[in-house]
Parts: sequence; structure tokens; C-alpha cells
Amino acid sequence: MFKKFFNTMNQENTDNVEKEIVANEINDVQSPESVEETGVELTAEERLAEDLAKEKDKFLRLFAEFENFKKRTAKERIDLFKTANQEVLQAMLPVLDDFDRALVQISKNDTTEEQQLLKGVELIHEKLKSTLVSKGLEQVDIKAGDDFNADFAEAITQIPAPTEDLKGKIVDVVEKGYKLGEKIIRFPKVVIGQ
Repeated sequence: MFKKFFNTMNQENTDNVEKEIVANEINDVQSPESVEETGVELTAEERLAEDLAKEKDKFLRLFAEFENFKKRTAKERIDLFKTANQEVLQAMLPVLDDFDRALVQISKNDTTEEQQLLKGVELIHEKLKSTLVSKGLEQVDIKAGDDFNADFAEAITQIPAPTEDLKGKIVDVVEKGYKLGEKIIRFPKVVIGQ
């Protein structure tokens, strides 16, 4: 019963749409657009030329939209390839930090055995660092004495400035920051003098 009711409704809707299309085609043929301002009706050739111009305009607009779409998707794809390694590189950053801390601790001892250990750790550290750099990782260049910019660094605390020239500037870099291409994937954590 319901199927029959819906089939009847669909048939009526289809009939109404077909009637509207026919009515629109008749209106297009008899539309005032086909009559010039002087009241003279356009010839068939002039109407066809006008329709051709309209279709050409539609085609050019559609072609331009498609070209813009292609350029936009190509750019998005390139950006995606550039940042595809982002998660892996972010996961490796704590390991790089651990190497930096280990190097500082090992270099404090002056024994021969510790110096050999230091050389080995430095070699592994450099190899890891060069591998990450080859994948697009760069260290954010920021150091003590630079002006603080919230777009490139994250302030974790403020301390009284040791000197007047360090007020509002970076006193210490607690954690290095890194970027992948132009995108910062980890902001450097800094201490600011007040």
C-alpha cells in the first residue's frame, strides 16, 4: 500500500518536473532577452551566436575553476608529503633531548674512559641528528638575549632579569624547538627576564 502511494507521488513529481522543463524551454524561446531594445526579434543566427557566447563563458568559468582546483590540490599534496613524517619526527625529539642531556653529563668528567664514552655518544648523536635533518627537521634558532616572540617560542616562566638589557628578553632556553619545513612542530621553551 505504501509502495503504491510513494510510486504515485514519485510519478506526479516526475510529471511536474517535466512540465516545468517544457515551460522553461518555451519561455526561453519567447523570452524578452531574445528581443532587442528596438523591439525587433533576433534572427536564429543571432540567437545561436548569443547562446554560443553564453556557453563559451560557462565553459571558460568551469575551466578556470578546474584549473584552480588542480593547483590547490597539488599544493595540498606537496604540503602533505612535506609533513608526512611529522608524527615520527615528533616522537624522536625526546630521544634527541636525552642525547643532549647525556652529552652534558658525560662531558663533566675528565677521565680517559669518560672521554672515550663521550666520543661514542657524540657519534651516535650526530648520526641521529643528521638522519632527522635529512628528513626535513630543523632546529628553531633562538638563544639567550634574543627578543621574546610568542609566535616562535613558549614562555614557561619569568624571572627577575639579571641585567637591565635582558628585561623582556630570553634569559634561558630550557628546551630546544624544532620545525619541519616552515611549520614549527615543537616550540622552544624559554625563560623570560622581567
